[in-house]
Amino acid sequence: MSASAQIPGRSQPKAPRRGRRQQGRTVVLLVLAVLITLFAVFNVHKVKVDWILKTSEVPLIIVIVLSLLVGALLGAFASRRGGKGKDGKGT
Repeated sequence: MSASAQIPGRSQPKAPRRGRRQQGRTVVLLVLAVLITLFAVFNVHKVKVDWILKTSEVPLIIVIVLSLLVGALLGAFASRRGGKGKDGKGT
């Protein structure tokens, strides 16, 4: 008898079901992905950006993403340094 043959009365093992929490997270992530995609599609027109040395036109979504990244980096840096006093130890 081969390993792939089915024995009558026995069912194949089922794949483990995902819990409600994981399904909820999947749905939320899918909705966020759709919203982010729509946001990017609607913000493709070019805007004038004054850099320190020159001026250029770039898509608005690039300005938004760069601003988000710079803000996230500054926030992470501030949170790491926030708990340290003058002596380098926590408050």
